[in-house]
Amino acid sequence: MERQFIVNISEVTASAGPDLLTPDNCAVLFVDHQPQMFFGTGSGDRTAIINSTVGLAKAAKVFDVPVVLSTVAAESFSGPIMPQLPAVFPEHKVIDRTTMNAWEDPAFVEAVKATGRKKLVIAGLWTEVCVVLPTLSALSQGYEVYVVTDASGGVSPQAHEHAVQRMIQAGSVPVTWVQVLLELQRDWARADTYVPVTEVVKEHAGAYGLGIVYAQAFIGEHAAG
Repeated sequence: MERQFIVNISEVTASAGPDLLTPDNCAVLFVDHQPQMFFGTGSGDRTAIINSTVGLAKAAKVFDVPVVLSTVAAESFSGPIMPQLPAVFPEHKVIDRTTMNAWEDPAFVEAVKATGRKKLVIAGLWTEVCVVLPTLSALSQGYEVYVVTDASGGVSPQAHEHAVQRMIQAGSVPVTWVQVLLELQRDWARADTYVPVTEVVKEHAGAYGLGIVYAQAFIGEHAAG
């Protein structure tokens, strides 16, 4: 059945919709980006997942978005959180858990609540366990959840894709790290974050980053987009 839309032209304005991520309405959750979890990841290129995770972390840092860092069984099995994350957030405590579902760990949930944000951007390993379980749990308690699929990975392509589909069916929104970065910026006239954003793009966004390098070489330092 075709959806019917009713538009009141008198109420149409040039403004962002409420579904968009902003620096003031979201928090970013990094769950179990640890060596043992990466060893078992087989859904995509692990180096690409690492790069996307660091890009997402730097995006949150640029816009001063609150973050929660968490690991599972760091000392007994999975190893420490990937060092690039504490390098971006040296002041952040890493919450270690025994639960596969981070949302069943009181310290993790309290850290999320302390951000005061209703939109949660989550990435982690593995998608089918340590991402899907807290996502479904948070959705059931009224949060809006955005899953960063390229900063997450599962044990196989099927495991990752089925987990993403399960989360979509439950109401989560799939995004990529570049999408999050540019959604937070949204306007190249925002001068305070213009240069930091383009620096993150040049370092982590592959060919898009090289495109900015090329444009700046020929057009000038304000080339972007």
